[in-house]
Amino acid sequence: MTTTAPAVRPANACFSSGPCAKRPGWTPTVLRQAALGRSHRAKLPKAKLKLAIDLTREVLGVPSDYRIGITPASDTGAFEMAMWSMLGARGVDVLAWESFGEGWVADIAKELKLKDARTLKAPYGELPDLSQVSFDNDVVFTWNGTTSGVRVPDADWIPADRKGLTLCDATSAAFAQALDWPKLDVTTFSWQKALGGEAGHGIIILSPRAAERLETHKPSWPLPKVFRLTKGGKLIEGIFEGETINTPSMLCVEDYIDALQWAKSFAGLKALIARADANAKAIADWVDRTPWVDFLARVPETRSNTSVCLKVVDPAIAALSADGQAAFAKALAAFLEKEKVAFDIGSYRDAPAGLRIWCGTTIEAADVKALTHWLDYAFAIEKSKLAKAA
Repeated sequence: MTTTAPAVRPANACFSSGPCAKRPGWTPTVLRQAALGRSHRAKLPKAKLKLAIDLTREVLGVPSDYRIGITPASDTGAFEMAMWSMLGARGVDVLAWESFGEGWVADIAKELKLKDARTLKAPYGELPDLSQVSFDNDVVFTWNGTTSGVRVPDADWIPADRKGLTLCDATSAAFAQALDWPKLDVTTFSWQKALGGEAGHGIIILSPRAAERLETHKPSWPLPKVFRLTKGGKLIEGIFEGETINTPSMLCVEDYIDALQWAKSFAGLKALIARADANAKAIADWVDRTPWVDFLARVPETRSNTSVCLKVVDPAIAALSADGQAAFAKALAAFLEKEKVAFDIGSYRDAPAGLRIWCGTTIEAADVKALTHWLDYAFAIEKSKLAKAA
């Protein structure tokens, strides 16, 4: 263990898992062209909203017959919109292996009160048995568990000839992991995770099958205005052309356009994914040579390359009570924040005690590598404090 402060600090200390780091080189000057003080229904603001949709399609490679809309209330709003508008037509399998998946379980069971619903759960660090999913039902799942660091390895477990719809919360996967569009009927994410945009807006992407469901299924419960994607039994096509359901922040829209144009400057989506993979590899290489830490995700193939969740496995720390382990992990995060080398890297409040480091596409690998040395330094300092107090 080293008790000497590392010589190199991360150039950007923002490793929060949402809102996430701005793109490299970002400055407030990129917002100068924002259509401020204008109605979002006017020609210029509407064109910017349409540009954000078109760039999303281009960068993510979304099929031309899929619809893309901008929603209120971040990824949560987008996913709630999908569940409240589409579920109830058939049975539903809902998968949960972390906090947000548990939230969708609660909504389906306690709010929508769907009787023909089945829950497949796994503890933090693992996936449910995907072979047990019934695709005669609608299937609700997160692609990447933001609070557990566990993701589905691919979409091979989803059949092409499924009868139900797949509803995928992809908020910490978009722009960093390869989403298999033919296997996804509803996909949602938020700007503030995917590309470091500003909070408050979500994206919903609908396959033709999802659009058909919206036009043929009427939920048995009332729908709030902000959830309504149809009128008179027909899809409101304007939503997917830049006519948002509620008033968007044109400042946030401008910021998202800037992030998308930055993403477009790379050689395709694979290059963006490679950035996240390189960041995650920097963490993995460090974990391999560091005895006091390990991944929360048990299986390497399911480890996230964005929201990387870690646990402290040093025997002296593992021997502490659960409260003691949580206090130690919080002390590590607090030490690094005080040193201004890593902000907001404590584990999610519902997750096991540990650290969570965002490694998405807006992060630089050099900063991740610099952080690992500070993690070792923080561990040495905080463990020595425990030894002295014993």
